[in-house]
Amino acid sequence: MCLAVPALVKAIDGTKAEVEIDGVSRKISTYLTPEVAIGDHILLHAGFSIKVIDQKEAEETLNLFRSLNEINRRFSQS
Repeated sequence: MCLAVPALVKAIDGTKAEVEIDGVSRKISTYLTPEVAIGDHILLHAGFSIKVIDQKEAEETLNLFRSLNEINRRFSQS
């Protein structure tokens, strides 16, 4: 199973970009999404942006991940 995580594009340099996920910055490749622009939300998989998505989809997906993390935390404590 593969998992892609939404990220916000903060800077672009050729086919490289800096993205942010919940305050954590990463350097990634935009080779697969040449249309990406600063301020776009993308799906990040294995160091590559694989799709440009809208802000609403990014926020909804990140909120689901946060909810799953909270559920996992609760079960880990019991």
